[in-house]
Amino acid sequence: MEWRIPLADIDFGPEEEEAVLQVIKSRWLTMGAVTQAFEEEFAAYIGTRHAIAVANGTAALHLACLAAGLKAGDEVIVPSLTFVATANAVRYTGARPVFADIAGEHDLNIAPATIEPCLTPLTRAIIVMHYGGYACDMPGIMALAKKHDLVVIEDAAHAVGSRLEERMLGTWGSIGCFSFFSNKNMTTGEGGMLVTDDDALAEKLHALRSHGMTTLTWDRHQGHAWSYDVVALGYNYRLDEIRAALGRVQLGRLEHNNDRRRQLTGLYREHLQELTPSVGIPFGSHRGISACHLMPVLLPTGTDRTAFMEQMKARGVQTSIHYPPIHKFSAYRDIVAQMSPNLGVTEEATGREVTLPLFPTLTEADVELVTRSVLESLMHVTS
Repeated sequence: MEWRIPLADIDFGPEEEEAVLQVIKSRWLTMGAVTQAFEEEFAAYIGTRHAIAVANGTAALHLACLAAGLKAGDEVIVPSLTFVATANAVRYTGARPVFADIAGEHDLNIAPATIEPCLTPLTRAIIVMHYGGYACDMPGIMALAKKHDLVVIEDAAHAVGSRLEERMLGTWGSIGCFSFFSNKNMTTGEGGMLVTDDDALAEKLHALRSHGMTTLTWDRHQGHAWSYDVVALGYNYRLDEIRAALGRVQLGRLEHNNDRRRQLTGLYREHLQELTPSVGIPFGSHRGISACHLMPVLLPTGTDRTAFMEQMKARGVQTSIHYPPIHKFSAYRDIVAQMSPNLGVTEEATGREVTLPLFPTLTEADVELVTRSVLESLMHVTS
């Protein structure tokens, strides 16, 4: 259907079109010079030694888990309140995800206090996901990981450009994973990036990304090598030049667009607090500077969420849910049955969460329309 206000929208212009056209004219479409430039620019922006471009955010998570040495019999602490790829990546290695609860309805991230009870002698790693671009308690989590000798992987799919203590999210753990899916703060349609300061991990990630090969097609095309060895069971997780070209332009727009997202989030908070004070707005007091990827709200307890979302739809406003908790999915029932996690706070919050539209080209008038629609929809479903 045609939405008056969609949930998300991309900010593309003639610069993206020209960047793609230049790649097409170059006649080189696979991973090459443009991808290398994108990696260098992204590493400089994030502040890491290495950035490795990959096909998507899930590929980034999978390779991070492999490079961290996860294997069958290992356990990894993950949030249940995240997209399923966070847990799937753990299972791809044969390891088992163990779900930790969220901190509370005002902080939808996992926290040291929710992670520590999940630890066992089999725990090898923690994967944090910075929900909506809002930082987890990374100093506390890193201290906990150091105490128990655990690897920390950051799922920063929502958090490109988010900062904590003057440090970019994605740089706190051993490896950071980013997504450039079409609804993200910067997009290449599909695409992702791994970042690390660890030279040995970077070497593993480079090999795993492209079939475990020691040289790439681009290296041979440039005359830098004539053959190659295969040193690991790798994957075809490469990013192509067209998407890399889009990524370079989008990276240049990121700071401005994130600033705009923060402004719109502040406006949402003002209007919602005035019009619908019974609606919860998570992250009212949050750590660091958020990229404001999502605009989540919690409906009043007892509200029929489906009926509310239908009312918003009738007013032309698209909404969504971020996310159905992973431990409730059919594919995870056996895993959950084995460990009987206490995820009461996650279950309560996810039953009330609704995501409102948020993207850089949203206008102040759009925000007013959405918040009025929230008021009208709530009145309709509670009358």
